Amino acid sequence: MGPEAGGYGMYTLRGATVAGFGPQQMTDIPPFWTVYVSVADVAATATAVVAAGGTVVAPPIEVFESGSMAVFQDPAGTFISAWQPKEHIGAELVNEASTFRWNDLAAVDIDAARTFYSAVFGWEVDDTTGSFTLEGQLMCGARQAAEGEPPAWLVWFSVVDCDSSAAQVVELGGSVVVGPNDEGGLRSAAVADPTGAVFGLVVVDPNETPAD
Repeated sequence: MGPEAGGYGMYTLRGATVAGFGPQQMTDIPPFWTVYVSVADVAATATAVVAAGGTVVAPPIEVFESGSMAVFQDPAGTFISAWQPKEHIGAELVNEASTFRWNDLAAVDIDAARTFYSAVFGWEVDDTTGSFTLEGQLMCGARQAAEGEPPAWLVWFSVVDCDSSAAQVVELGGSVVVGPNDEGGLRSAAVADPTGAVFGLVVVDPNETPAD
């Protein structure tokens, strides 16, 4: 995106944006994938974060003509970002192979996390799965973190073959954090790139229609 972007750029697939990348800003913590939530007013979201007990890590800032962003931490210290779009709406391809599929929160206090995210983003909680919803539409997952597991959001990408994709991660210098398994109904795995940034792989859902 040019030197004025400070090393930030976009991953694309067939000419459409599927994810972003940038230099590590906080060197005291391991690299990680950032979850952005689209909002109508990023400044109002920052106010809601503080009111709900969270922290504003990076206050709202305009990113050229693309939009405005801010970075927060929920009360447990989990990072979450907000994006108020202008020219850039975010991912242009989702729910197909090699694109974004799902975000999942591991929370140290799941009840407190649900209270916080509901207050900030207006999300509701599905009574059956415990996942977050908005106006009846499934938004993202949320679960109680396992003992010793740090609170974090996990970004998932769809793949055609989870086992071969996990093997390719290792071939490219990454590692497998949780091996391919069938928990949840679709074969999935958690892996890390060579820098240690963790992300999920999940087989394309045959019942899901790609969106662009």
